[in-house]
Amino acid sequence: MALLVSEYLQRSAAKFPDKTAIIKGGKRMTYSEMLFLAQARATWLYSRNQARGFRAAILTDDPFEYIAAYFAIQLAGGIVVGLNTQPCERSLKTILTDCSASFVFLAPKFKKYLMKIAVAIPSLRAIVVEGNREKGQNNGEVEWLNAGKIFRNAESVASYNPPEVSPEDIAQIIYTSGTTGQPKGVMLRHRNLVANTEAIVEYLALSGNDRVMAVLPFFYSYGNSVLLTHFAVGGSLVVNQSFMYPNVILEEMVEHQVTGFSGVPSTYAILLNRSAVAKYDFPSLRYLTQAGAAMAPQLSTRLQKIFPGVKIFIMYGQTEAAARLSYLPPEDIEQKAGSIGKAIPGVILSLRNKNDEPVAVDETGEIVAEGENIMAGYWNRPRETAEALRGGKLWTGDLARADADGYLFMVSRKSDMIKSGSHRISPKEIEDVIHEYPVVHEVAVVGRADEILGEIIMACIVLKPGSKCLEKEIIRHCRKNLSAFKVPQQVVFMDELPKTATGKIKKTDL
Repeated sequence: MALLVSEYLQRSAAKFPDKTAIIKGGKRMTYSEMLFLAQARATWLYSRNQARGFRAAILTDDPFEYIAAYFAIQLAGGIVVGLNTQPCERSLKTILTDCSASFVFLAPKFKKYLMKIAVAIPSLRAIVVEGNREKGQNNGEVEWLNAGKIFRNAESVASYNPPEVSPEDIAQIIYTSGTTGQPKGVMLRHRNLVANTEAIVEYLALSGNDRVMAVLPFFYSYGNSVLLTHFAVGGSLVVNQSFMYPNVILEEMVEHQVTGFSGVPSTYAILLNRSAVAKYDFPSLRYLTQAGAAMAPQLSTRLQKIFPGVKIFIMYGQTEAAARLSYLPPEDIEQKAGSIGKAIPGVILSLRNKNDEPVAVDETGEIVAEGENIMAGYWNRPRETAEALRGGKLWTGDLARADADGYLFMVSRKSDMIKSGSHRISPKEIEDVIHEYPVVHEVAVVGRADEILGEIIMACIVLKPGSKCLEKEIIRHCRKNLSAFKVPQQVVFMDELPKTATGKIKKTDL
């Protein structure tokens, strides 16, 4: 019988009630304690008489509150929408309106972003603010509620009666930047997330003895998979999602006898170049995983020297696939340097041309995926769904070639998405914002290679005739209208942008 995502918490709480599930700083929480928190929130949500499939968003950087709300929403028959913790009012309004969110679970530090826009979101019923100090209030049709007060009644948890939920129901919507500039909501069924979780558990050989260093945000697909895989086996998460002080993370890895570490290329670049990692020993560390962008072979070689005897898994995936599509087994990392490996268990990958025909060995084709982990589609976007899901298969938009042994090697992306750190950034969204500035005539946003982030954002701008502008003016405008991670690190003013004969901007030249 197919599982529901929420059963990972329920099963681990039944099997390991007193086992530590989460460690953050000096605070710990067991599986039974986390289940209690989740059920208290689920009981309250269910009491609000929402139809099955309601959407509830989470905006917090507190892992205990995030995970409690995550499982509570699903226990109550709802759909989770995790929100980026580097928000701006515009992006929040866009996403909450698009998914018709009924509730938001909110950390107090993010109240300022919702105070102005809450009344402009027709579907929004209540905002639940963490902690005990917040005062309840009403703002138009939206209730602002004190989490400490409404979840205090423990008796309601005992009488919790969960609604009927099917593995075919949507469990989560993860928003990802689209090539049009507008974020797209990836709809993941319970069975999609469960299938991917089970496959990752299998090839990483995870067990209840594993304890992962969780540095990736849970609202991202990669961070979400780290959370689910370890809750599935009854493992533990050591959470520190701020990489400002990498040596602190290394110390926590040693202190808590961490067995696994997951990161994107920029994560490892920071560890190798801006930390004292070479001075540490990690006797408990069993594996490292990497995804989010292509890892340069020289980076993986350096990792092998720093972490001798530790298995390194190079992985590839997409949010549309509930995270993971392929992995390179650690024993092949030298012989198949630069490869993203082969399909994970339960997934079939092929390389196909535009006519849906398989390409020959060493020829470039688009990666096409089949499996139980493939998304249900994009929320309220039938045209984009039809483009991505053809014949029951996911057309990833990534181009690759396969060698004679069937190992895949990434060639390029069909789109021009920028991969900066753990972020996927649409140039179009940034271009649209910069175009709003009165003196801007033309703008093209591209990614420029960077050793730490993988890519930084560079805006190339042509001003209107006779106009003047400083870089700091553009940056200030972007900070006002974009999330912090989407603000360009570099602004270049040009007389004209390079273009093809048909007038299309040649971003490769930039």
